[in-house]
Amino acid sequence: MTIHLETLALLELIEARGSFAAAANALNKAPSAVTYQLRQLEEALDVLIYDRSGHKAKLTPAGKALLDEGRKLLENAEGLKKRVKAVASGWEAELRIVMDSVVPFEVAMPWVQAFDELNSPTRLRFSSEVLSGSWEALFSGRADLLIGSKLDQSQFASGTGLLIQNLGESVFVFAVAPTHPLASLPEPLPVETIRQHRAVAVGDTSRNFKPLTLGLQSGQAVLTVPNLRAKVAAQVAGLGCGWLPWHMVQHELARGELLIKKTEEPLRRTPLCFARPRASTGKAMDWWTQLLSKQTLNWAPQ
Repeated sequence: MTIHLETLALLELIEARGSFAAAANALNKAPSAVTYQLRQLEEALDVLIYDRSGHKAKLTPAGKALLDEGRKLLENAEGLKKRVKAVASGWEAELRIVMDSVVPFEVAMPWVQAFDELNSPTRLRFSSEVLSGSWEALFSGRADLLIGSKLDQSQFASGTGLLIQNLGESVFVFAVAPTHPLASLPEPLPVETIRQHRAVAVGDTSRNFKPLTLGLQSGQAVLTVPNLRAKVAAQVAGLGCGWLPWHMVQHELARGELLIKKTEEPLRRTPLCFARPRASTGKAMDWWTQLLSKQTLNWAPQ
C-alpha cells in the first residue's frame, strides 16, 4: 500500500498538538475524520499505530517507528520541493567540484563558508583526483568545475569550449628524511645519484586517459601511493625520495622531519588554474567563477 505524505504529516501534527482533537482543530476537521484516516492507515498496514487503551491515546512502538521514518520522508520531500523551485529560478541542484590533490581541501573551506552565506539550495559535492584524473573528470562530465594543476589539455581532448583561468603556482622541492642516504650527500645532487634511490610517487587517477608521471628518473625504483598526504608521510618515514609541494610540507620542514636537497634540476613549478565548460550556466557556477577569478594561490618558498 502507499503511505501518503499527508498521513505522515497528520501523525506529526498529532504528536505536536498532543491529541487527535487538537490536531483536528488545527486542520479545521472533525475529530472523527482524523480518527477515520488513522484507522484506514492501521488497517492498510495491519499494525496498531496508537494504543487507545488508556485515558489518552499513545503511539505504539510500531507507530513511533513510523513517525520517526515519516519525519525523514517529510524533510526530504520539503527539501526536494525547495530544490525544484531553486532549479526553476536558476540555481543548480548540485555543483560537482573536483580538486587536484595538489590543492588541499582546507584551501576551499573559506570559499564554502562564503557560499553558505548565500543560503543557496545548491548542494556542493567535492572530489579529489590526481594529475590527469581531475581533467578526465571534467571532460567526461563527472565534474562541473576543476581546481588544480594546469596541465596540457591537448593530451586529453580539445580544450575548445573550456574556460581556463590561472590561479597561481605551486613550487615543488626535492625532499628527504634526515635518515635517508641522500640527506648527507653534497649538493647539488646529480640525477644519476638520485636514480639509485627509490622514489615515492602519487598514482595518476585517470581511468581512460594516459596516466602521467612527474619527477621520476628512467629506471628508478618507485613506491606508488594514493595521494600527496601519503607521499609526504612516506618520505618522512624514509621510504623514498621525491618532489613535494612546498606548501604541503612546511610543518615537516620546520620540525626537521624533512630536508630540502638541491639537485642539478631547478625547483619544479606547477601552474594552478580553475576550469569549467563555457556553456555551463547557473547561479552557483557563476558565483564560484567570480570567486575563483579573484583568488591567487602562489605557494613558493620564502
